[in-house]
Amino acid sequence: MTDGPQGEATESPTRWKFSPVQLDESEILRRGLDAFAELGYAATTMRELARRLGVSHNFITVRYGSKLSFWRAVVDYALAGAERERNQLLAEHRDDVERLRGVVIQLYRMSANAAEMNRLIADESTRDSSRLDYLHQRFIKPFWDSIEPALNGLMAAGHIPRVPTHILYFAIIGPALALAQNPIADRLDPVATPTAAQDRNSTADALSGLVLHGLLPPSGSETST
Repeated sequence: MTDGPQGEATESPTRWKFSPVQLDESEILRRGLDAFAELGYAATTMRELARRLGVSHNFITVRYGSKLSFWRAVVDYALAGAERERNQLLAEHRDDVERLRGVVIQLYRMSANAAEMNRLIADESTRDSSRLDYLHQRFIKPFWDSIEPALNGLMAAGHIPRVPTHILYFAIIGPALALAQNPIADRLDPVATPTAAQDRNSTADALSGLVLHGLLPPSGSETST
């Protein structure tokens, strides 16, 4: 409450709405990402978000406008810097092979170190929705546009097999999305150190190396034309 021009008490609406929130913006978005990744969009209710954030049930609507707007803010937060880092990497390499290797390695490391966003992308990729349109616009298309010229050059030179675009996408992106599947990985290899405690970059590099070996066979190997 503050005194108005005539000394009467008036409310400060903005302060009143947000003062109960004890979290900064990045923590709000991080908890939102955890919820969407764990439960999926449909099952992540406003009530559940409010419970995880420790706020009133109308907080998301007041602050972000809607659950969908909050989801988009979460995605923007999680993907911040990804395109800039990729562009810097591409600028370092002119050779198509090195460009493809660099971008794929970066993608797998990012996927291994951002399991929640990885899981969200994997889940949304199975549904035809405006959310998938948003992911495609913000992340998938920029990523694919960055490596498509290298892929086309390598196919034209006979270095990688000529296959439809979606097959190449599945070959590269599919294994990266699997890096979020720690529970099944732990069951497949129960004697190994639990995946969550492993060096994530080492795991990512082992998988990207395997995928790249398949895409770019050693010199002298036959490729499909």
